[in-house]
Amino acid sequence: MPHQKRSFFSMQPGRTSIAVFLAALAWTGLATASSPAAWSAHDKAVAQSCVKASSLKQARAAGQPLEFDDRTALTALLLSGRYPQPHMKNRTGQELCLFNRKTRRAVVTPADQLSVTAPAAPSPK
Repeated sequence: MPHQKRSFFSMQPGRTSIAVFLAALAWTGLATASSPAAWSAHDKAVAQSCVKASSLKQARAAGQPLEFDDRTALTALLLSGRYPQPHMKNRTGQELCLFNRKTRRAVVTPADQLSVTAPAAPSPK
């Protein structure tokens, strides 16, 4: 009787499809999460959610989203626009938006004290 070679998966019925499914799931998750199209869609969702949560008129992104690591699952975005309150006299303002990537919700807080430009480097001594 000749010896027949069999793979591990052929000896374990049903495990082939499970292993292939898990491998495909892991691969597609990694590929989707890091593709330029996925990041572009994420940035668009962050901007839309943050503008919607903003209290500023004509709110818009004032920079690029800043990604925190997955321990916090937050993305920060600085917004600029105009204060709608009559006593603010249409003055320009800023808000900092924090977008929770897990819940897909955005919250904003006034951020006029943040500087859009980087401070000058200290002079050498």
